[in-house]
Amino acid sequence: MQQLAEEGKRAIPLKKSRSNRALRRLRQDWRLYVLISPVIVYFIVFHYVPMYGIQIAFKHFIAVEGITGSPWAGFDHFRRFFNSYYFWRLLRNTLGISLYELAVSFPVPIILALMLNELRRELFKRFIQTVTYAPHFLSTVVIVGMMGLFLSPGGGLVNHVLQWFGIAPISFMTEPGWFKSIFVWSGVWQQMGWGSIIYLAALSGVDPQQHEAAIMDGASRMQRVLHVNIPAILPTVVILLILNMGSVMSVGFEKVYLMQNPKNIEASDVISTYVYQTGILGSQYSYAAAISLFNSVINFVLLVGVNAVARRVNETSLW
Repeated sequence: MQQLAEEGKRAIPLKKSRSNRALRRLRQDWRLYVLISPVIVYFIVFHYVPMYGIQIAFKHFIAVEGITGSPWAGFDHFRRFFNSYYFWRLLRNTLGISLYELAVSFPVPIILALMLNELRRELFKRFIQTVTYAPHFLSTVVIVGMMGLFLSPGGGLVNHVLQWFGIAPISFMTEPGWFKSIFVWSGVWQQMGWGSIIYLAALSGVDPQQHEAAIMDGASRMQRVLHVNIPAILPTVVILLILNMGSVMSVGFEKVYLMQNPKNIEASDVISTYVYQTGILGSQYSYAAAISLFNSVINFVLLVGVNAVARRVNETSLW
């Protein structure tokens, strides 16, 4: 008892010293805290306060009763979704498009940045950069409209080229088998130039002395790319891969919805469009909230898991 009393007496001054240090740091860096306060307020008001509405995923939401007045439903909406006819189709399509997109869209900007970095003629380099950046500024509606024109079976450019080689016209926009490829590769065309900017910025920070030393050792240009440039941008690549994994289940709703039609619904029905149909069009707010929460939880688990693996393997992580 006497020992515990002595430890308690020692703990009180320790707490006081910690609080004094915190107050001293607060007074010393108050300008920095004031500078970051608008960002903190923004996230609290627009990102954390709305989370209050997540509880309708566990309730039978009745509009006139409000969120707090609606009766609790437990995990009924989650069980209904897991047992629904569309569950496996939605999961298969969402994961299929996301992983296909990650496998193709993620490495292409890296390759483009490495190739642009090796160009020595500045005028040609700027021309390529302008051509690859331009599609990023087109809206999704315009992109889907262009795809409809180019891929039309009754006069589209692609089908004209196929006919020159004796191939019958293909209805790309209505056949389910083509949906994922059209979605992913049109995204690559639209975003690869914009996505390469951050890798070009990372490449600009490579120490020229490393290249000079490699040249002195007789390294070819390809060997310098493999052993100097790629290791230099590897931390950036890992960070962006972790961020991409955190949104792997969030397939872009807008583009999928614009490309969707009754003939390709088997391949284009994803979780985000199903949430829109059941929640907004079908007014099943609690059910839609449960599906959306399930989607967010999977994204969060993937983000934390990949971040932990990256920290252990490469010592690079978000936190």
